[in-house]
Amino acid sequence: MGSFDGFDKKDFEVFHIEGLEERMEALRSRLSPKLEDIAQTLAPDLAAQTGEEMFVHVAKHARRSKNPPNDTWAAIANNKRGYKKLPHFQIGLWEDKVFLWLAFIYEAPNKSDIASTFLDDFAEVHQSIPSNYVLSKDHTKNEDLPHNEQNLERVLTRFHDVKKGEFLVGQRFEADERFLKDEQAFIRAAKQTFETLLPIYRKAMAAGS
Repeated sequence: MGSFDGFDKKDFEVFHIEGLEERMEALRSRLSPKLEDIAQTLAPDLAAQTGEEMFVHVAKHARRSKNPPNDTWAAIANNKRGYKKLPHFQIGLWEDKVFLWLAFIYEAPNKSDIASTFLDDFAEVHQSIPSNYVLSKDHTKNEDLPHNEQNLERVLTRFHDVKKGEFLVGQRFEADERFLKDEQAFIRAAKQTFETLLPIYRKAMAAGS
């Protein structure tokens, strides 16, 4: 591997840096190379398992003009030009956590079709997600819900009905978890997480085709 040698305390401290330019410089120099390296390592496996060419996109935070970002990520999707309108896999950090998501965000033009498919096959979707995984309804907030039947139904219904509704599913790890410092252990966890979520990804891609 290249830039990724595990996550350490200094990675999370980037989000304590005051000022947009100062924090962005630290993001670009410290976090973006690590996240790109992880995503480039994971992309070939996802390509082999999906039968689709997969491309890595590193968050640029280009629209920001005042407030520094509170999180950052790399995304893996089957389109070279962008990922936000597509089901995609994310690896990223908040100041206190690392996250691994399969993400369906509000910019997806066919999100109501995907949500309908998930709600129609609710029992299958619910059973395919391990009980220790978490859910999110908004990728911009450092919040998650434990995966259970009630939360999943609530998040999917909002994803279907609300224009800004989103659905993210995966794992989040506290910054002080020791295995995050071990690059090989983290890559194994990421591969396993994304492999576990592939049936949901495939279902979404079939719904959107």
